[in-house]
Amino acid sequence: MANNIVRRSPLSGDIMRYDPFFNIDEWFRNFGMRPFSMDMESAPQIRMDLTETDNAYNVRAEIPGVKKEDVKVQMEGNRVTISCETKQEREEKEGERVIFRECQQGSASRSFTLGSEVDETRAEAKYENGTLELTLPKKEGKTTKRIEIK
Repeated sequence: MANNIVRRSPLSGDIMRYDPFFNIDEWFRNFGMRPFSMDMESAPQIRMDLTETDNAYNVRAEIPGVKKEDVKVQMEGNRVTISCETKQEREEKEGERVIFRECQQGSASRSFTLGSEVDETRAEAKYENGTLELTLPKKEGKTTKRIEIK
């Protein structure tokens, strides 16, 4: 004999799916705690688009909330690394209690490898309103070598 327990909504009479975390916020409040996510700070995120023309690679990276001085771009051959770090000053006044904090603090990094080497002497970077734009010209001449199979 099998037991089938079905939970029904008292308001609509519909069958409800059991969700063990339905009232987890209430559970934390009852024990004087807050959900972990309220105290966790998130590091900045780097979201980017990469396009290519015959002569160059173009990168558009969104790094909101980061100052220009805190963004670094490094190139080594055909490998590019974009990194950033944010530091938030925390001024807490006496008698003040933090209820919720979403200010970003931490560091982030994105690396990618391009199909051709970049001419570092002609590379350009511009950062404005949280958007980094890179123009990475390809090195002149062929950068790949084909090996004959014998």
